[in-house]
Amino acid sequence: MPKHRIESSGSGLSEYLAERIFQLDPEPPVRENLNDYIIKAVQSRELCWFSFFLHHYENRLNGRIRRFLLREGLDRYDPERFLDYKMGCVLAMLDCLREYDPSQGADFLTYAHHFIGNALLTCRMQEEAGSFENVDEYKAVRGIAWLYNQSGQSEQAAIQKYAQKHSCSSETAAKFLALAKQNQSRVPFYQTVQDEDSEETGEDVSRDDHWDYAEILWNGIQAEAVREAFEKLNYREQTLLEKRNAICMTCGRVSPLSTRLTFEELAILFEGSTASGAERAYRKAVEHLACLLTEAGVLHMIRLKRKSQIKHKKKIAAAVYLYQVDNDGEWGEISFDFEVETAEIIRLAEWDTTVSKKFARKVIQYFLNSDSDKLYKETSLICE
Repeated sequence: MPKHRIESSGSGLSEYLAERIFQLDPEPPVRENLNDYIIKAVQSRELCWFSFFLHHYENRLNGRIRRFLLREGLDRYDPERFLDYKMGCVLAMLDCLREYDPSQGADFLTYAHHFIGNALLTCRMQEEAGSFENVDEYKAVRGIAWLYNQSGQSEQAAIQKYAQKHSCSSETAAKFLALAKQNQSRVPFYQTVQDEDSEETGEDVSRDDHWDYAEILWNGIQAEAVREAFEKLNYREQTLLEKRNAICMTCGRVSPLSTRLTFEELAILFEGSTASGAERAYRKAVEHLACLLTEAGVLHMIRLKRKSQIKHKKKIAAAVYLYQVDNDGEWGEISFDFEVETAEIIRLAEWDTTVSKKFARKVIQYFLNSDSDKLYKETSLICE
C-alpha cells in the first residue's frame, strides 16, 4: 500500500508528498540491484515489481527532475508541477518496459535514460506558448538556438552550420531558427548550455540570483563537505575552479556562464602558462577536489588507465583498461571490443563481486557510449 496518502481535505499537494508518492508500506522485497525488479516484472508480467522498482528509484528520479527544472529556470519546489513531470517520466518508463529485453545486456535505466529525458522535454514543451509538432522538433529548435547563441555569427551562418552538422536542408534549419525566435520573448533560448546528455538544448543560465551551488555543480552533494574539501586546495587550484566555472565557492553565487574565463584567459591570469597548460592545471584541480570528496565519503571515484590497444584503419578497435575504485586497493581489468560494442570483465577490482561489480558496469557503460577515437590514456569517472 502507499506509505503516504493524498488527502482530499483541499489543503493541496505538499512538496513532501510529491517527492514520496511511490513509497510503499511495508518495504518491498529486497533485491541485489534495481534492475532485478525490472527483470522480475518482465518475466512475471506483474506490474507490482515495477512499483517496487519505483519505491527504490524515486529518490534518484526526484534528483533528475530537480536538476532539469533548475536548468530550465522553473520553480523546482512547485509540488504540482514536480509531480506532473514525475508522472511523465513514469509513463515513459512504462513504455520502455514493453520493449525492454534483459538478454541484450543493458540495464533498464541505461535503456530508458534517453526516453526519460524526452519525457522531461515533452512536459516543458507543453508548458510553452509556442506550437511544436513533436518533441524532436522542439529539441531541434532548442539546438539551433543554442548554436546561434554560441557561435556569435549571423543567422544565415548559423543556419548553414546547423544544416551541415545535422544533415538537413537550409530551409528546415531556417524554419527551426524562426520558431526559436518566435519563442524568444517567452522562453530565454539564447543564454544556453549543454545538458547532462551533451545534447544542445536551451537551458537558461542567464539568471545570477543566489542558487544552491552544491546542487548545480555537484548534483546534490552536501555543500559543507564541498566547502571543506575546497578549502584544502591551494590558491591556484581554487582560482582555476572558481574562474572557470563562474562560481563563488564561499557564498555559492553563480554568475552567467558567459562570464567564465577561457583557458587562454586563465593562462594570462597565471603568467608564464599556456592555454593547454591552464587546461591541464584545471583538470588536475578538479581531480584533486574529487579525491578529497572521495576521502570524505561524499562520492566515488573510478581511476582508469589504458593497458593496451589495437587499432584498425587508424581507429581504436579494441582496448584493455585497468580500473581502481576510490583510489585504493587492487586494480580491476576490463576488455573492450569497440567494433562490435562488447565488453568483458577480466578481473574485478579487489576481486569484489558485490561492490566493485557495479563500478565495473559504470566503466563499461562509459566506454561503450564514448567515441573510441576520443578516449584518454588515463582518466577518472565520478559517481555518487
